[in-house]
Amino acid sequence: MGAQALPPIRLGPIQIETPAILAPMSGITDIGMRRAAARFGAGLVVSEMVAASFYLAADEETRLRAEGEGLPIHVVQIAGRDPAAMAEAARLAEGAGAHAIDINMGCPAKRVVGGYAGSALMREPELAVALARETVAAVKIPVSAKMRLGWDASDINAPELARRLESEGVALVTVHGRTRQQFYKGQADWAAIRAVREAIAIPLVANGDCDGCASAQAMIAASGADAAMVGRAAVGRPWLVGEIGAALAGRDWLEPTNADKAEAALDHYASLLSTFGKAQGVRHARKHLAAYSDAAAASGAGLPRALRARLVTTTDADEAAALLARCWAEQAEEAA
Repeated sequence: MGAQALPPIRLGPIQIETPAILAPMSGITDIGMRRAAARFGAGLVVSEMVAASFYLAADEETRLRAEGEGLPIHVVQIAGRDPAAMAEAARLAEGAGAHAIDINMGCPAKRVVGGYAGSALMREPELAVALARETVAAVKIPVSAKMRLGWDASDINAPELARRLESEGVALVTVHGRTRQQFYKGQADWAAIRAVREAIAIPLVANGDCDGCASAQAMIAASGADAAMVGRAAVGRPWLVGEIGAALAGRDWLEPTNADKAEAALDHYASLLSTFGKAQGVRHARKHLAAYSDAAAASGAGLPRALRARLVTTTDADEAAALLARCWAEQAEEAA
């Protein structure tokens, strides 16, 4: 592709062979989706955001978000603003089998920022540094942090915050190329991430608007980052992270067959049913079912409109599974 191949990166003692990472997305990156992305070659996958206070209170839904069984590298992202609680949550995750901890300093959601966590920490760098210090000291596994460029355009403080986090022992930093006040509007400013690259020596991951191999190459070129993080574009296409990683690493990529995609989608769906039970699981799965159906349609397969509507509205878990299997069935049969 004309770009220099990226080497593996390190998260403390952990070597990440493929320089493409599945982003943590609340309500999206459940254990089934993370397993699917890892199955197709993602270098790393990160859990949904886990609120430290709920995790310590043994909230069952929060515990499920931190699940990592079956993953080669299990990273739990935690959020909060109490250094002691963050440290204890990190210890709890480590004890439950996490290989690394990621600190959320970038979530722009009002409910998170309203609790003075997530990207609200960009306005409180002293607290952000204290959170990192306590979390790093609490565990033996590596700690990373994910942030935005700053709170708003008048306060782009990611380079300085990243430098300070590195001095506290944070092993890797991810930067989304928007401010908190932008939410997800406009275009991510990949070039602005380069100032973070110049401020730190630890690995840097760039995030924001990466939707394919070409955009990943452009993001790396503009930012100087060591790896790309893929978010919304991977919903319904968990194989995309591995494809992007292969392109960045200069390796050949073999597109999964329709049968492979169908199998991964069905495994993901089954994990949601086993996690939440059939009644709740089929409702929780709808956004994924819709995305898988749309991805199949974009590849030339997919369901007729009426069946697609049925897929995302049925309360019958078995019917949804049968319809999901049909999304790729025609081409899968032809390929066989």
